[in-house]
Amino acid sequence: MTENRQIKFSNLKSFHSLPFLILLLSVFISCKKEIKNTKLSGSVFGTGYHVVYGSDINYETQFDSLFYVLNKSISTYQFNSDISKLNRNESNVVDAHFVNVFKASEEIYKNTEGIFDPTIGAVVNAWDFGPEGKIANLDSLKIDSLMLSVGLDKVKLIDNKISKPKGAFIDFNAIAKGYGVDVIGEFLESKHIKNYLVEIGGEIRARGKNLEKQSPWKVGVEMPHFDGTQSILKAIEIHDEAMATSGTYRKFKVDKDGNRYAHIIDAKTGYPSKTNVLSVSVIAENCMMADGYATAFKAMGIERVKSFLKTHPELKVFFVFENDKKEFETLSLNGFPEN
Repeated sequence: MTENRQIKFSNLKSFHSLPFLILLLSVFISCKKEIKNTKLSGSVFGTGYHVVYGSDINYETQFDSLFYVLNKSISTYQFNSDISKLNRNESNVVDAHFVNVFKASEEIYKNTEGIFDPTIGAVVNAWDFGPEGKIANLDSLKIDSLMLSVGLDKVKLIDNKISKPKGAFIDFNAIAKGYGVDVIGEFLESKHIKNYLVEIGGEIRARGKNLEKQSPWKVGVEMPHFDGTQSILKAIEIHDEAMATSGTYRKFKVDKDGNRYAHIIDAKTGYPSKTNVLSVSVIAENCMMADGYATAFKAMGIERVKSFLKTHPELKVFFVFENDKKEFETLSLNGFPEN
């Protein structure tokens, strides 16, 4: 009898503890449901930014401060930035951000054999003939003169000082947005935030997952539209990666015969390149490299990129292009995600 009473008492004890366990479980579930991301957005670099991260701390002020420092360093649109003063030959002193972007540009320049070249800026500006986007005759002598200063190999970095030809014009616009994305991402990581997505003008860096949805980060690859409208071609998951897209369908020029030229200047000749590539998206470990390579691959064309990727397995690439029938086609390379 004694043993049976003990068993009954034990069962009764377990029964009374059950509501407590249910209560704990319901509190745990409700806490999971209440996880909220902080979502911040604004304007920077002539475009918009969006940041989503798993924390309730608002870092908007810190983001604004970082953007200010970046503009002061590498923005050609800021009159008194380091890069603007360098281009006017008023100063050759640069900060750590400039050094980071310069070294990455140098790496991509060498890997692409000069196809990616931030010193082509003055030639690009010379070919910009206003809002109608018409190809006009540009004096070949002027192009030849501007091309004398083109070539990142002519620019040297010694400590925090730049040595360059007097006429060289450095422009990091093809890589700056990606670097800005990385700077914000690395700031969040310094605050021990492991789950975030940063986007500036379509360039993206993601780490961890979307805590609010308890799912991987999903991003869209845009469908090219010549009329300025926007739509998503495909949505993909990215895992601890960055993605940048370079498009030729928004900024192009047309010659008298109706041929369309992308806003790509051949760094070897100084003339626009005709291309059937409409957009190229690149996934890499960080956004600065993804941004730079997306620009380079737009100029290289599909076949050269295929060959290039054989020795660069770390880069995943997605092309949208026009075939001979003027139909859109897509091509995924190096394991670019299908969805």
